[in-house]
Amino acid sequence: MDILDYAFMQRALIAAALVGITAPAIGTYLVQRRQALMGDGLGHVAMTGVALGFVLQTSPVWMATLVAVVGAVGMELIRARGRTSGDVALAMLFYGGLAGGVMIINLGGGQTASLLGSMFGSITTVATEDVTAMAILAAFVLAVAVGLRRQLFAVCQDEEFARVTGLPVRALNLLIAVTAAVTVTVAMRIVGLLLVSAMLVIPVAAAQRLTRSFAATLGLAMAISVTVSLTGTAATYYINVPSGATIVLLAIGVFMALTALSAPLARRRARASLAAEEVCTRDDVKV
Repeated sequence: MDILDYAFMQRALIAAALVGITAPAIGTYLVQRRQALMGDGLGHVAMTGVALGFVLQTSPVWMATLVAVVGAVGMELIRARGRTSGDVALAMLFYGGLAGGVMIINLGGGQTASLLGSMFGSITTVATEDVTAMAILAAFVLAVAVGLRRQLFAVCQDEEFARVTGLPVRALNLLIAVTAAVTVTVAMRIVGLLLVSAMLVIPVAAAQRLTRSFAATLGLAMAISVTVSLTGTAATYYINVPSGATIVLLAIGVFMALTALSAPLARRRARASLAAEEVCTRDDVKV
């Protein structure tokens, strides 16, 4: 396979696999708590961090992580205290983050074209130090998303019930926000900050077409996400198409295919359930 003969493609495929694993890991919780657009807001605010990284000549990945985490914590604190709605907080992240990134890189003497790779994804921008940073951040995301899955699921399902049971709801909410911010920066080199929200949501939504349990949804969403991430990255090499757009379109295609497949499966399950109820009814009558 000549694709593996090039170091930049090796790095890109490793990065794509990391994105495929981490995005649905935290995206499952965001979908559960109806915060599917959080990734968009964090992606925009991370633009400020990327711009600071270019201007200060530091790692854009680490600087974007820092800024995105600060933005995520601020948004969650605003939402929790009820000073303004979550939608308004997201809107401020959307526009303030993007505008701040463009302004900073222009004041620093750069061009907005320098941000394009981070905005839409570019496999040629993945450096060795980026892969190292992404691997460290991905390990953190998986440790949180899998290691604390019971607590996080409880908070996402019913905050009041979780609070009654003694769980630290505010701390867990902050942890979800921080983990989402980290996931955004993991994905920015391959998918792009403007498209990363799609990878947080679409694989999870596709998996939900076929699964019923949380664990099954998480596992299938990861499988879908890894598959489309690696396929889209390989397609970028062979047919010269944008990596981020290709990955997202493949994910949408999988969602549509599973949606079409789920309809007959749902009807079959309904018939099986009805048949089981009829058997139970006849048994009750005999008794």
